[in-house]
Amino acid sequence: MTTYKFPSGFSWGAATASYQIEGAANEGGRAPSIWDTFSKTPGRVKNGDTGDTACDSYHRYEEDIQLLKEMGASTYRFSIAWPRIYPQGRGEVNREGLDYYHRLVDGLLAAGIEPFCTLYHWDLPQALQDEGGWDNRATADAFVEFARTMFTEFGGKIKKWITFNEPWCSSFLSNYIGVHAPGFTDLQLAVNVAHHTLLAHGKTVELFRSLNLEGEIGIAPNITWSVPYSSRPEDKEVCLRRIMWTFDYFLDPIFFGHYPQNLLDVFAKNGAQPPVQPGDMELIQRPIDFIGGNYYSASIDRYNPDAGLLENEEMNMGYERTDIGWPLDPVGFYDSLKYIQNKYGDLPIYITENGACINNGPEEGRVHDDRRTHYLRQHLVSLHRAINDGVNIKGYMAWSLLDNFEWAEGYNMRFGLVYVNYETFERIPKDSYYWYSNIVKTGVLEV
Repeated sequence: MTTYKFPSGFSWGAATASYQIEGAANEGGRAPSIWDTFSKTPGRVKNGDTGDTACDSYHRYEEDIQLLKEMGASTYRFSIAWPRIYPQGRGEVNREGLDYYHRLVDGLLAAGIEPFCTLYHWDLPQALQDEGGWDNRATADAFVEFARTMFTEFGGKIKKWITFNEPWCSSFLSNYIGVHAPGFTDLQLAVNVAHHTLLAHGKTVELFRSLNLEGEIGIAPNITWSVPYSSRPEDKEVCLRRIMWTFDYFLDPIFFGHYPQNLLDVFAKNGAQPPVQPGDMELIQRPIDFIGGNYYSASIDRYNPDAGLLENEEMNMGYERTDIGWPLDPVGFYDSLKYIQNKYGDLPIYITENGACINNGPEEGRVHDDRRTHYLRQHLVSLHRAINDGVNIKGYMAWSLLDNFEWAEGYNMRFGLVYVNYETFERIPKDSYYWYSNIVKTGVLEV
């Protein structure tokens, strides 16, 4: 048996997102988001599922805090539903929405759990989408005013802020590939959305600094890792493009003041380019305090000129997969973290999501999800390896605390450490919850 000890003061916790868990879609003054509209559009989400009730965490947040406390979590990453604060995206503030998050944050602090707040986890107010959404440059300014409200309301209570979760998903997956809200398939639109998202990020960081708030602010892109199928230069190039599309495309502007040229070339070849205006890149380049990162899987890819935008073909290597179909590759976790360090330096990194879709249900009151424990064990070893190798990793948040509304997959896919009965909202901690809790409480992993 090998023992892995994590650093003293390492931050352990779990993560969720507002639309995926809150429910209460028509309560407390909340107005529709793009995900309400998208999920109610026939054919968009499996089984016609919506987030109308989700896990009912709007009413059961105290129970969820108790689950975190019993786990021993020192941090909880959650997101704010923008249309719960500004039902029309801007204008009049909804006090009921603010009060809900005050109750949540106060409950976390009373339980000794640090709130780690994501401002945008994809639920854009539908009212703003009706004005063009993120294709409309004015949406960036509306976001900054939303952020100002959150900063002034919760400054001193919340000291860790993420501007945007997985901006690749809310730009390219949602507006080019079209499987997430609002569901468009236009490359130029997606490139516009990505740029205006980064503009909103930069302006928000600038605002945060101007308010002299105690705390830290960063962004949480997807961490994608891709390994060349062969040593051929063209295989290596498509893998680098795939990695950079989800991650570097959003961090290079922040750290270096420009987009990756290899991706700009791909977009230009397909008739798209970012709508950069004078001064934009200077705003986007405002220094951040940490990098967040969401890692789930990796792929083996090779060059195929007929394989779409990036010309990468993912190879089926026969690897073990989770129930959503993603290959299990913990080595890619280590490799990607070293890549981040080598390219962007020693800025603190928080793993803001990592977890597995394992769909086991209750048996005699217990949920035996050994494959999730297996996944977490392997990834935590890779995490420890990266820390031991000098990567400045400060915390880890498992995805997810709860089974929840899994976007276009509806309620089919379960990522939670806690099982949720979507009819009764009963919560049942899974075997993986108890296993992870032991790691959280001791900081020691034995393999």
